[in-house]
Amino acid sequence: MAKKGNNKEPEKKEIGITAEKDEFSEWFTQLMIKADLADYSSVSGCIILKPSAYAIWEKIREEIDKRFRVLGIKNAYFPLFIPEKTLAKEQEHIKGFSPEVAWVTEAGNTKLAERLAVRPTSETIMYESYSKWIRSWRDLPLKINQWNNIVRWEFKNPIPFLRTREFLWNEGHTVYATKEEAEAEREQVISIYREICEKFMALPSLIGRKSEKEKFAGAEYTISMEFLMPNGKAIQGPDFHYDGQNFAKAYSIKFLDKSGKEQYAYQNTFAITTRMIGVMFAIHSDSKGLILPPKIAENAVVIVPILFDDSKNKVIKKAEEIKKKLERFSPILDAREGHTPGFKFNEWELKGIPLRIEIGPKDIEKNSAILVRRDSSKKEIVKISEIEKKVPAILDDIQECLFRKAEKMLKDGIVKTASLQETIKAVKDKKIALTPLCKSRECEDMLKSRTDGAKVLNIPEKQKPRNERCIICGKHADYLAYIGKSY
Repeated sequence: MAKKGNNKEPEKKEIGITAEKDEFSEWFTQLMIKADLADYSSVSGCIILKPSAYAIWEKIREEIDKRFRVLGIKNAYFPLFIPEKTLAKEQEHIKGFSPEVAWVTEAGNTKLAERLAVRPTSETIMYESYSKWIRSWRDLPLKINQWNNIVRWEFKNPIPFLRTREFLWNEGHTVYATKEEAEAEREQVISIYREICEKFMALPSLIGRKSEKEKFAGAEYTISMEFLMPNGKAIQGPDFHYDGQNFAKAYSIKFLDKSGKEQYAYQNTFAITTRMIGVMFAIHSDSKGLILPPKIAENAVVIVPILFDDSKNKVIKKAEEIKKKLERFSPILDAREGHTPGFKFNEWELKGIPLRIEIGPKDIEKNSAILVRRDSSKKEIVKISEIEKKVPAILDDIQECLFRKAEKMLKDGIVKTASLQETIKAVKDKKIALTPLCKSRECEDMLKSRTDGAKVLNIPEKQKPRNERCIICGKHADYLAYIGKSY
């Protein structure tokens, strides 16, 4: 019998994940490193996105840009550095960010005359330009987006992807002549983010309005998408801020309307960050490694030929034919020698490729191949002549199953509570509580204190009138709010 190519290889325990998913912190760190997603840098709290993770971010950018262009939103780029006097113009805004701002104070051996902030967000530097560009109603709407890096010097424990001192995002900054036009954009933008999260990343969310305490600094209100992580903590994803005229008044963004009267403009800001990549990794993956939804994966298929000396050329040729048929899924053909098929199977499982195709000489004799799903490990023998039709159907099913599984986890993680005691128990049980509250900032502060750090995540919109009582003060509740611990 002919021998397989089988040079000495690392054992699975050396390359695979050794922690279980319920050991979340250790498991997530191993996933990041061993699935070749990212690495630590010499700057605390700043990670290196490796090609496999960055390719996912590029896909997110590509899909969002397509949809932004339909709305007339154009990309631009503004400076990384913001003069202190510019940043300080909107007091509520700078107050919200000041603890996290990194400052440049010297250039070479020379002290700067004015400190420069390293961009924590771009409202201030952009709106300084907007005030020069906008003069008439004919200059509106102005719809600009930029893809850039942000620095926020978090003093909490940094967590790769989820909470880092530098991250990538989009920041959209739009300007309208009327409140109605500006607010109409809310649903358009949130729908785009929701589609990317649900249809590509297979991630359901809780969409609602932030409380006054938790809204974006300087905004009239914030709409957020909140996600439930496997460890019971919530995490904020994409958001939309209706800024009203707050920044327009601070930065003198005014225009002459059609009647010649001077008016302040109305503004919005919105963003999605690389945090969402980490959320996706965490929610879908398992103790074997990464699991990627097919629509977001750079390579949706890997073909592993089973190689023997006397049939190697024939098997590789057939594998190449299959690869060509599946070209639109960017398949990987792993014809490496020196590793056993078992080693390759484990490696591609670790790296999360959605579908594996195994083919050897015996399979060719039967004109078939073995298809193995990453999400369920289910195997299926498929005729080679049917692969071109079968693979898309399986990938679509994997995409749908991952979303439904995440949707069930989210639904099972929400508990309706009617008292502080029930809410405290829900938080201890690592659940999100849907709880009646009033609008009082004091009650919200007390909630955080009594629940050992839980907060209002967001407030579902379009609620019916209610008769519940606030769980803190006992007065009439203004709304039901999602409450939980978060990153």
